[in-house]
Amino acid sequence: MLSGITTSLKIGGGQAIRDYLAAIDDFKKEPYVDSERIGAIGASYGGYSVFMLAGVHEGRFKTFISHCGLFNMESWYGTTEELFFANYDLGGPYWDRKNAKSYQEFNPIKHIDKWNTPILIFQGGKDFRVPIGQGQEAFQAAQLKGIKSRFVYLPDENHWVLTGHNAQVWQREFFGWLKETL
Repeated sequence: MLSGITTSLKIGGGQAIRDYLAAIDDFKKEPYVDSERIGAIGASYGGYSVFMLAGVHEGRFKTFISHCGLFNMESWYGTTEELFFANYDLGGPYWDRKNAKSYQEFNPIKHIDKWNTPILIFQGGKDFRVPIGQGQEAFQAAQLKGIKSRFVYLPDENHWVLTGHNAQVWQREFFGWLKETL
């Protein structure tokens, strides 16, 4: 059983985010873990999770990397080419009052006031599932808050990095960021 976060604690992002935080709290207790050098990294839903964690982690992480993550659920709903996930996961459009919790409590942009940790953001220019604006909004917010941040835009990639050259760029940026911020 994971400890550290109780299910009654109100954490934006819901049970998945509470589980991540509880797992990190337990993981940090292991003797082989350098608890001063922990980062959160994720792509797609994991990228969304990174943006959520950035607003609720309370100092657990030293750095973040998000790849094609959802940052602003309202703007995403209006720009994604795949509404199935938005309608299924969020309950439908943001203007429907019954979905208010999804667009408030589970929306990373609503927790930006607590962002204070370095973040690297990857975004593909041909990602129509998670359009470029999601990464741009997150990067802009980090920059305006004075947070160490970098935006890596891969104009020829979609939700995945498929070309050899761009994979090398991605790897160089990824590992360079970890070396620099951990």
